[in-house]
Amino acid sequence: MGDIKLFRLSEDNVEELIGQSVAVEKSLQHIIEQHLETFLGVRFLASEYRTGKKHAGRIDTLGIDENNSPVIIEYKRSVNENVINQGLFYLDWLLDHKAEFELMILRKYGSSVADVIDWSSPRLLCIAGGFTKYDEHAVQQINRNIELYQYKHYSDGFILLDLVNATTAQTVHISDEVSIPTSTTNRNTKVKTVSDYIEQANSKLSDRYETLKAYLMTLGDDVQMKILKHYIAFKRIKNFACVEIHPGTGKILLYLKVKPDTVTLEPGFTRDVSNIGHYGTGDLEVVISNDEDIEKVKRYINMSYDVS
Repeated sequence: MGDIKLFRLSEDNVEELIGQSVAVEKSLQHIIEQHLETFLGVRFLASEYRTGKKHAGRIDTLGIDENNSPVIIEYKRSVNENVINQGLFYLDWLLDHKAEFELMILRKYGSSVADVIDWSSPRLLCIAGGFTKYDEHAVQQINRNIELYQYKHYSDGFILLDLVNATTAQTVHISDEVSIPTSTTNRNTKVKTVSDYIEQANSKLSDRYETLKAYLMTLGDDVQMKILKHYIAFKRIKNFACVEIHPGTGKILLYLKVKPDTVTLEPGFTRDVSNIGHYGTGDLEVVISNDEDIEKVKRYINMSYDVS
């Protein structure tokens, strides 16, 4: 785990700012919940949510992320508190109470969000003043989506959130079978996922995707890759790139968090999709059709990475 230091620069002096990270105060939890999308890319759902008489627990923060995955956030308020085990207990509770969560989403965000909840990738986020090497080792042994965030609170009004460890569960997306009526009979048709498209891609498209993935993953040690149902998300704390594979056209679609009005759009290569429905996150769509496009897109990827 690295030790991040924050300094104030003046004309002829450098001063180190000392942050406090002993315990997560209730006031800090409130600040994070009030600005959850800004801090973590998560839409707020509930605070101090009670899990009923049987479980007798209380989830610190419930939300749903930009990939429509359920999120539990737990804060470590004391040195002896085992926030990881506590969070895993609540994660199991959540998976046993999907209908309850879906109803909460429906009431707060409507059917457009409730209908697309991704239950294959629920996340547990633990926020604390610090974690031990044993905490970091423990989460690596658990096949769950767990992220450890260290925070420091500065008297000058600064808050630092540092993603110190993250694990991604190995999930398998099974194609949904939907009954499509025809003039003669009902036939079962599979709705393909991004995993299906990766398997169907020819060697040229596969090589192009692997080249792109390699570049995205080497941007920093904090980059995580998550294979979702319709796209592959590359993220730091938030998504910075979402990738779709299209074997039929031999193209890769890339969605980046770059403001389209800050770049020169090229027909057939870049497009403003801020008002066009699409999977994934990001307002700039990039169409990769050949190896040269991968080189061209790197500057836009870097821009998106820097702001995520």
